[in-house]
Amino acid sequence: MVFDNIISDRGSKYAVAGGPCNSTAEAKTFIKELKRTKKFAKATHNTWGVICGDGSLKNDDGESGAGMIILRMLERENIRDHIIVVTRWYGGKHLGGDRFRHVQSAVNHYLAALKK
Repeated sequence: MVFDNIISDRGSKYAVAGGPCNSTAEAKTFIKELKRTKKFAKATHNTWGVICGDGSLKNDDGESGAGMIILRMLERENIRDHIIVVTRWYGGKHLGGDRFRHVQSAVNHYLAALKK
């Protein structure tokens, strides 16, 4: 599932995507497939997290701390073997702490759709 342009703030735009993922290799494959879409390949950050048989895995992709937010939210919801990727296209203005709020909002958007 991919939800594009779900958040816009000071020029930055966010999307969230996810799907089944059971290993580090599958996480890398998921990111590679997501980036096959030119728009996602050109994104400033593709941060992700997954809890699977290989343990808790994350990648901040330059958005320091974002992967840990995703992992904590997955832990809280007890979601295993499912990757969530939050993508940001930088809009030219620093968002400060709001960027973490946007990561949380994006993950919440995804989780709400997952529960339907």
